[in-house]
Amino acid sequence: MKKAIMAASVLGLAGVVAFIGEGVPADEPTFAKEIPKLEEIEAEEYFSGHDGTFVLHNLQQDRTFVYNHERAEKSFPPQSTFTVANALIGLETGAVEDEYDIKYWDGIERELDVWNKDHTLGSGLRHSVVWYYQALASDIGEEQMQKWLDAISYGNRDITGGIDQFWLSSSLEITPLEQADFISDLYYEVHPFSKDAMKTVKRMMIEEEGDHFTLYGKTGQGPDVGWYVGFIESGNGTYAFVTNLDGTSAHAKEITLSLLEEFHLMDGPS
Repeated sequence: MKKAIMAASVLGLAGVVAFIGEGVPADEPTFAKEIPKLEEIEAEEYFSGHDGTFVLHNLQQDRTFVYNHERAEKSFPPQSTFTVANALIGLETGAVEDEYDIKYWDGIERELDVWNKDHTLGSGLRHSVVWYYQALASDIGEEQMQKWLDAISYGNRDITGGIDQFWLSSSLEITPLEQADFISDLYYEVHPFSKDAMKTVKRMMIEEEGDHFTLYGKTGQGPDVGWYVGFIESGNGTYAFVTNLDGTSAHAKEITLSLLEEFHLMDGPS
């Protein structure tokens, strides 16, 4: 019964929304930078004893649902979720030309077989190829990287951990609520990047296209944290989401998909 009430509460904000095609934002809300009203939801059973948080932002109604508000306001290294911002900055500064911009494998064997080959900006994001995005960050350089992290107010904006390390269990940290804001602004293309850059990165984030939804996402994982962030366009509305827990990114994604299904965000219009 509690699940049904929670799903009805989330869906009740969506209203009747037509399916939104890739790259075509819903009607834009007013972006007044004020403290949002956060509505608590129950999701403890999905986290299986892990300390975690789930943030779900209704992009049409500009309302945010949160499980475990306390953790949602804590800062964590973004890990490979930072590839989204890294790619945007790389495209904007000309460090890469497009999603097909290739970097050649250096021959060093790394822990994942999929990393041990040449990669493009797009494949590097999809497979969390750390060496590709380390090389990209070095090509961008500290001055431009700092400029753009300041411009988009990304977390604590701290890159002192080193140009090819700062987002990997190092100096840069961001809260799950800040991640939700960053993803929401990317969806609406209101970041200070070119529209082309933002459309390209959103296209790179597509993970699944169903009959009634398109899922965009990015995982990230470190020694003590797992992330899954993104947004979903569906017949029941468009929502940004962030899952963060003291576990793996695979578990974060699994939890996210279960909750999106629970809220009928992968179904046809209801």
